[in-house]
Amino acid sequence: MVANETTRDPDLAAIEAGSRTLRAQAGPPAGDIPTRPEDPEVDAALRAVEQELAGRWGETKLDPSVERIKALMDVLGDPQRGYPSIHITGTNGKTSTARMIEALLGAFDLRTGRYTSPHVQSITERISLDGAPISAERFIETYADVKPYVEMVDAAKEYRLSFFEVLTGMAYAAFADAPVDAAVVEVGMGGTWDATNVIDAGVAVVTPIDLDHTDRLGSTPGEIAGEKSGIIKRGATLVLAQQPVDAAQVMLRKATELDATVAREGLEFGVLAREIAVGGQLLTLRGLGGEYGEVFLPLYGAHQAHNAAVALAAVEAFFGVGAQRHEPLDVDTVRKAFASVASPGRLEVVRRSPTVVLDAAHNPAGARAAADAITEAFDFNRLIGVVGASAGKDVKGILEALEPICAELVVTRNSSHRAMDADELAGVAVEVFGDDRVQVEPRLDDAIEAAITLAEEEGGFAGAGVLVTGSVITVGEARLLLRRG
Repeated sequence: MVANETTRDPDLAAIEAGSRTLRAQAGPPAGDIPTRPEDPEVDAALRAVEQELAGRWGETKLDPSVERIKALMDVLGDPQRGYPSIHITGTNGKTSTARMIEALLGAFDLRTGRYTSPHVQSITERISLDGAPISAERFIETYADVKPYVEMVDAAKEYRLSFFEVLTGMAYAAFADAPVDAAVVEVGMGGTWDATNVIDAGVAVVTPIDLDHTDRLGSTPGEIAGEKSGIIKRGATLVLAQQPVDAAQVMLRKATELDATVAREGLEFGVLAREIAVGGQLLTLRGLGGEYGEVFLPLYGAHQAHNAAVALAAVEAFFGVGAQRHEPLDVDTVRKAFASVASPGRLEVVRRSPTVVLDAAHNPAGARAAADAITEAFDFNRLIGVVGASAGKDVKGILEALEPICAELVVTRNSSHRAMDADELAGVAVEVFGDDRVQVEPRLDDAIEAAITLAEEEGGFAGAGVLVTGSVITVGEARLLLRRG
């Protein structure tokens, strides 16, 4: 638990000063990712807040506990109790599912707050109101509002509040101040001891559980499920995505102990049909209240279809469908909501000729889902992978998932202090791809340029593609390089 209390944010200034050629060739920005504030004073103030937050410990350096965040909520007047909430845990798909839930609630005229992590480009993405990240000005003001209370708790505890705990307090305070009609909250890691777990959510959502953060959460899906099941509250509704058998058993036992209602994918709800469509897929979903047909989802992959089914069931449960009411939600409103969904950095196309796709997969399960989706939705005859991963991740598992779809691989690193060294990553990549299919480019902008060149070598731009993946930070920095700010 003891460590030097210093962390470093990714050096985004270096990335922002990177390849002008890459930016010039990229298209306009998509999704709702904010850029740096245009006002120099606001930008400087935001950077100062980011620096103060970065000086705090990450949660992995502290014993698992909600003691500090509970103390902060107490001195703030328990803002998290001022609105109903939907709480989301799982291993993969949390953020995409949260965005879908947010879109559905907003389509039914509810004012929403969404708290997700990590961010792709800007820290302000983590706290959203009405479907959009809060402004830099509001982020700064919120930090200023909670800072005196944070310092009170810091002074009273053995260890200061962590980076994530302070952000969580800011989110709950911002939602109460808005005020919101409903909050959609994604855990940072785990469940029971996660800082977000001071809410009393009426709906608990568990996306698919797989192996990740095994040093903190457990070495099997069942052990990990034990930690994640901690978000289930007494009398709540548990919306459970398809799970490994041992994880499902743990979740169902916990729900029984807490007298929680359970909605299971494949039984109470699910995906009835899906077909590829231009720019996404067309779905038929079975919800808790009935069937919803001709639902267009502008995201790729079977995993996103399953996320959509989970999101729909969560919102139905929030509105009491299947319990207090038995008719389905208005299907036209549901269609409108799903058609509006964006999930930046999740199989996101950011450039054409050749096509460059970004995906934030950072564990083997996520990489397998991305590989399946690319095979299904894109007709690449030559795909080059660009991978920059964080140290401590199962990089071999990630690379094994990518090997069947990537002709060659360019390994690199992002600017985070947690990034795996490019040469170390290359050593693992050679084991999977072979020496003749691996190229090392320590700088991300050089890696993307090298991948584009490799993609062009056979047959020009036609059918060529580049996939940038391995880490949310890698994808965020690549997005900054490849999109006009």
